Amino acid sequence: MKKQNRNLLIIILLVIIGILYIQSFKQPNPPPNKNHSQSMPTELNPIVKKRTNQLIQQAAKKGITVVITDDFRSAKDQDQLYQKGRTVSGNIVTNAKGGESYHNYGLAVDFALKTPSGKIIWDMQYDGNKNGKADWNEVVDLAKNLGFTWGGDWPKFKDYPHLQMNFGLSITDLQNGARPDASSSVADSY
Repeated sequence: MKKQNRNLLIIILLVIIGILYIQSFKQPNPPPNKNHSQSMPTELNPIVKKRTNQLIQQAAKKGITVVITDDFRSAKDQDQLYQKGRTVSGNIVTNAKGGESYHNYGLAVDFALKTPSGKIIWDMQYDGNKNGKADWNEVVDLAKNLGFTWGGDWPKFKDYPHLQMNFGLSITDLQNGARPDASSSVADSY
């Protein structure tokens, strides 16, 4: 009797292992209500581009010149940037490898400020419009009002020039082919 029970248990375990093995080859279920397109973007998302242009215009009305120093970045370019401070000289500027950054999906931009003399700066204390507020913080506030999230709010690796719109999608969602819906509520709310 014990031998039969043991054989039955072995058969059940083999069936379970077989089912798990087969399941490992299935694609994960897509997140609900997400537009899926397996192709990788090759440029900035149109909504992010529109909001970026609005940011530049709104900042200009406050006497602040915003320069976009980076927007869409290919996975290959991301990998090269990731090497800085690791296998290539320089400081570490990102913890994201290719495919792990919202830049790779056209959903992020990096900015700097431009002084009246034409110098590009990342000085977060600079008050070029002389209103008693740091221009950097004014730009960040404008960006947040346009629906961007700011890398300076991240709890760990703070990325002060970074602005992104994730449309409720995680990097894993994007890696699995999810893409923002063109009729996203973010597009309608501004």
